[in-house]
Amino acid sequence: MRALLIYPLFPKSFWSFDKAIALAGRKAILPPLGLVTVAGILPEEWELRLVDRNVEALTENDWDWAELVIFSGMIVQKPDMLAQIKEAKRRGKQVAVGGPYATALSHEVIAAGADFRVLDEGEITLPMLVEAIEKGETEGTFRALERPDVSTSPVPRFDLLKLDAYSEMAIQFSRGCPFQCEFCDIIVLYGRKPRTKSPEQLIAELELLYDLGWRRSIFMVDDNFIGNKRNVKLMLKALVPWMQEKGYPFTFSTEASVDLAQDQELMDLMTACNFGAVFLGVETPDEASLALTQKFQNNRDPLSESIHKIASSGIRVMAGFIIGFDGEKKGAGDRIVQFVEKCSVPTALFSMLQALPDTALWIRLEKEGRLLAGKETANIHQTTLMNFVPTRPVEEVAQEYVDAFWNLYDPQKYLDRCYRHYRILGEAPCHNENKRPPKPKSAKEPFNWHLLKALAIVCWKQGVERKTRSTFWIYLWEMFKHNRGGMASYLTVCAQIEHFLEYRQIVKDQIEAQIEDVIATRETEDEVAVIAATAA
Repeated sequence: MRALLIYPLFPKSFWSFDKAIALAGRKAILPPLGLVTVAGILPEEWELRLVDRNVEALTENDWDWAELVIFSGMIVQKPDMLAQIKEAKRRGKQVAVGGPYATALSHEVIAAGADFRVLDEGEITLPMLVEAIEKGETEGTFRALERPDVSTSPVPRFDLLKLDAYSEMAIQFSRGCPFQCEFCDIIVLYGRKPRTKSPEQLIAELELLYDLGWRRSIFMVDDNFIGNKRNVKLMLKALVPWMQEKGYPFTFSTEASVDLAQDQELMDLMTACNFGAVFLGVETPDEASLALTQKFQNNRDPLSESIHKIASSGIRVMAGFIIGFDGEKKGAGDRIVQFVEKCSVPTALFSMLQALPDTALWIRLEKEGRLLAGKETANIHQTTLMNFVPTRPVEEVAQEYVDAFWNLYDPQKYLDRCYRHYRILGEAPCHNENKRPPKPKSAKEPFNWHLLKALAIVCWKQGVERKTRSTFWIYLWEMFKHNRGGMASYLTVCAQIEHFLEYRQIVKDQIEAQIEDVIATRETEDEVAVIAATAA
């Protein structure tokens, strides 16, 4: 069987970092870990070809070669996935679709023409697909009645990737999260009992990446890396000597809950393994909203203290924020900006609340009749209005969102936060190459001219063209004096503003256009109501 694995396009988004990765000569942030895991599960005798549409185009040769086309992706990739499913069917190909989007909204991929729906987690459902195809079946839906033991998951087929196209690699240690945040679909898709791989299993994946020549950052894409603290500590303790032996070839980042701050041993193990950054779901500084959305873990300790403790341990903090919770008071956007500034968090993901399928929030809003008909599963990302009726005027929420996003990514404010954050980080090994043992000669990459060009562009734009011209050089000199080994990491984060400056304009233009549409529609409806009342 010749199977063509296709990863659909991502729209331009907060996380696409288009300008920043282009500076580094890359085409995408992360590879399709789901599809290379699928490739590892499929029969060895199958011929496989993977095309990530974010880094290369599908060719006629790809289509002609394929007997079966397999898609996987997230809700945000919906437009391109549906388009490519239809194209595959137009060409007479058998189509199988899986992943989070297909699992959450299988009726949409069915309507697009998918023959096979490989839902839930592939360790269980992919063998069902293979069996059906071997029996000559031409359609089917495969569901899992239980959560798979991820310790049985094979090493992903990283060899199928065009490694030079990506700025970071992706691996996974665990699935699931123990918490019950109302808006989160992770616990719907993967459950509240975190399941982990074995330390040996994860290290085998890292060995393969090392042998393939990867020497850059790796994002641990766990839903909550510290969901099972016992197992993650066992893994990190096994990883420390491996990293030392290999000369620290990777820098890691991941996602975790804010209660990471309560476990100093865990943070120390992470920095010992060269974890340089963590994404935290802060959501909002408003305690009432956190309680309403059942994110109780964020109210256990003052959030600002938790963030400072994590950063002081040497782990750069990225944080996610949401506006539009029920009962939220006016000025939520300003409060988020003030909190980000207070905590000196450079990278702050900011979005309006969206109701995702089958979450507790979705179910509650559906019962209350507040989901917007036709918009519940529309294209959901940072440039779309909420897909439900909020408890305060949507145009008020949206305008606060636009204003806050604009303020967060003001070039001077962003640069100031970067500098303050890196001074808090200090000289942790993960941010200071001089603190690590030297890499083996064989582990060193050839000189990257793209990075030299990127440095020149950053220095020109931020040190000459913009209002940051004076502080940029002052901060760089201070970094050189106090943490010269961390300057490369610092400049990499500074460079991200090149993406955010462009993206904040996209957010402003698209959201404000939608606000105008909402106001115009409301005025039209009011006029119709007045005419109807007069006629009556």
